[in-house]
Amino acid sequence: MSPSIHLRAEVISRRDVSPELWVVRLMTEEKVAFEPGQYVTIRLPDGSRSVERPYSVASSPADRELEFFVELVREGELTPQLYDVPVGGEVRLRRLAKGRFLFDRRSGHANHFMVATVTGVAPFLSMLRDFVAAQADGQSIPYRVALLHAASAPAEFGYLDELSACASRNAWFRYIPTVSRTWSEPDWPGEKGRAEDVLRKHLDAPGWTPADTTVYLCGHPDMVRNSQDILLRAGFAKDGVKVEQYWVEAAPRDQQGRSNSK
Repeated sequence: MSPSIHLRAEVISRRDVSPELWVVRLMTEEKVAFEPGQYVTIRLPDGSRSVERPYSVASSPADRELEFFVELVREGELTPQLYDVPVGGEVRLRRLAKGRFLFDRRSGHANHFMVATVTGVAPFLSMLRDFVAAQADGQSIPYRVALLHAASAPAEFGYLDELSACASRNAWFRYIPTVSRTWSEPDWPGEKGRAEDVLRKHLDAPGWTPADTTVYLCGHPDMVRNSQDILLRAGFAKDGVKVEQYWVEAAPRDQQGRSNSK
């Protein structure tokens, strides 16, 4: 008999970042194999039917648990239910991880510039945690990596401490959190503006160019579209800009914004 396409998973921890953002960790009955940047589909019952949505994995593939950074969309079909699953509660996952939003090792580029909005940081976290785990095993990191992470307010940065510490410990990594609602955060000491407003500033400052840099965009479709336009005008080829859009504007939005069509 072929195995079920779904696995049972227990919620083993939860960390609330804001009233509508939380980090959840799941322990599956079998380890789920995935590559950093991929997503796993979570399934919950909804009356006489079940609802499934894909979520980018934030944990490293070496981690036995799966971690997700989730946004509550109150009109969504799945996140209101997922929000209410307590520690010790159970969900189902599709056995196979999917997605092609992976770290580009084939380009030969030394520089990798990642741009995210809020929960769009999840696949980049998985990539960075994988690098940190490899470094702990004695491997050197032959890349320079920057992460520009945009949010409306500092309270939406679910991994500010971890990413800031990673940047302070590793010369190969830069972390640039930026806040767009500057009028409500006058004491914010970091970068200010939307991701697309400051993207070129942080690409150009270290001298990164289309010849030596791959760019990754993940999150809000407006950010993705605007950043793509900026990068194309700056000379980046389409295959030099990797995209993971967290929802399609013509489709109903749920969770981190992934559309129902994915």
